[in-house]
Amino acid sequence: MLKEPSDDQELSNMKVRNCDTAESVAQSSLCPVDTLEPTSIEEAGNFFLVHKVTQSSPSPAMCFVAKVPQDEQESHVVSFSSEDGSRKLDDESTSSRTIAVRDVHISMRLMEDFLHLAKENTEKDLETCGILGAVHENGTLYMTTLIIPKQESASNSCQATNEEEVFKILNERSLYPVGWIHTHPSQSCFMSSVDLHTQYSYQMMIPEAFAIVLAPTDTSRSCGLFRLTEPDGMNILKNCKDKGFHPHKDPDNGNPLYEHCSNVYKNSNLRFEIFDLR
Repeated sequence: MLKEPSDDQELSNMKVRNCDTAESVAQSSLCPVDTLEPTSIEEAGNFFLVHKVTQSSPSPAMCFVAKVPQDEQESHVVSFSSEDGSRKLDDESTSSRTIAVRDVHISMRLMEDFLHLAKENTEKDLETCGILGAVHENGTLYMTTLIIPKQESASNSCQATNEEEVFKILNERSLYPVGWIHTHPSQSCFMSSVDLHTQYSYQMMIPEAFAIVLAPTDTSRSCGLFRLTEPDGMNILKNCKDKGFHPHKDPDNGNPLYEHCSNVYKNSNLRFEIFDLR
């Protein structure tokens, strides 16, 4: 039997990461969530809530997007710059630009918060992975949920386990599995052959799916947002039956297997909740 929360506890349980200027605007639009033993994390004056459960109530699609005047929305949405490691390089393919994909918005705080939650593993040279859930509104996908599943980690790989817990949260909230995020604690920022197969499974479900790689020790590029090229990269992965780490041939037309995303934007009005199932 759960104890009825006090007013202060209830307010705490409703707090989800408030990003930049969205805090005061969107506080009243938070959705109720059924939680058990939430863990609060406070660092450098920032607060966010990590849910330690899978049970939750379905929430309205846009409940984590702050409402701002139309003429102010432009300044709150920015594309990734070269500092994020997501600039499209001159020698990289643009083949996927001809594929119709919807824009995706993610929170300004996503990468920083994930690195914080992965810190213990990173210090042990172990990878950490998470799944990104998004809602669809007016032709745009908004990433509103980060799920960190139970997982088995090594220095060069991370395998989610108990995936039914992840599907439960996605289904309850009617979320799209818009992508995944993982660390390379001691490697550079790239997609390994195993990563490419993982990305293929996501991109088969939803063409906008992307992978975020965080490589804190890579001094040239610590963050990258990647997707398989279409149709070239997707066809090669579709026909590859190899397991584990192995080489992939490049497409015959000279295009690469994967490329940087051009349809993902950082939105300072977008908040998200975190489910840490570990």
